[in-house]
This record gives sequence, C-alpha cells and structure tokens, in this order.
Amino acid sequence: MKTNRMKRNRRRSGFTLLEILVVIGIIAVLAAFVVPNLIGASEQAKKDMTQSQVKDAGAIANAINVFRVSVGRYPKELSELTQKPDDADEAKKWHGPYITNAADLKDAWGNEFKYVAPGKVREDSYDLWSVGPDGQDGSDDDITNFTKK
Repeated sequence: MKTNRMKRNRRRSGFTLLEILVVIGIIAVLAAFVVPNLIGASEQAKKDMTQSQVKDAGAIANAINVFRVSVGRYPKELSELTQKPDDADEAKKWHGPYITNAADLKDAWGNEFKYVAPGKVREDSYDLWSVGPDGQDGSDDDITNFTKK
C-alpha cells in the first residue's frame, strides 16, 4: 500500500508540459502590453528632460543669462559657459564656469545643443534648440526655446 502512494506522489510532483506552456503564454501576453508602454514612457521622459533644459527657465538658459549679466553680452558659443573667453577684458568679467560639466551641453540623445546669438527667431536674445530624437536639424521633432515660423 505504501508503494502505491509513493508512485502517485512521484507522478504528481512537478508541472506538466501543458501547465508550463499556459504560464509562458500568459507571460508573453502581459509582456506584449507592458513593453511598448515602457518604451514610450522612456522616449517621452527624454523629450521632457530636454525641453526642461532648453526652455527659458532651464539650466542652460540660466547659465546663458548669468554669463550675459557678468560679461555684458550673450556667449558666442555654448563652450564659453565652461571656458573663459580669450579677450582679456571679458575674461576679467567672466565668473564661470557657468556650467561645470560640458556633458550638460548635450541633450538626452547625446547630441550637442544648437545655439545662435543673436537669434534668428528671437532676434533680441538667442535661439537654443535640440535636434531631437532623429538627430536631424530642422525636422518636426526639434525641441526649441522659440516657436518655429
């Protein structure tokens, strides 16, 4: 009698192939819904982060404005936020670095921010933008501190 019970218990230990396939199928269906949402959220987070850097109250904009107040003009290039100007008079007024890490001058996709002063759109100040996820300047996904014409 005891051996019959042991045989039954041995047969019942573990999972059948059908049970394993059902569990794998359920996991696959859940992953099909979750993964695309996670990928979309990541891309939107990069866009939001880049927008916060570019907008008028962003970190780069603040550094540009502090540079302008100190030196008396907008920087010719964004690199002037991390390096002293060559001109001796301007170098005396320079109280930087206004951005300590040059990597902060890149967007969430690793592209350098574009900058023009005086701006072509905002002629009284500067234009600052990211080429966006596609890396192409002038495309619809560019993130700017100005409204495109």
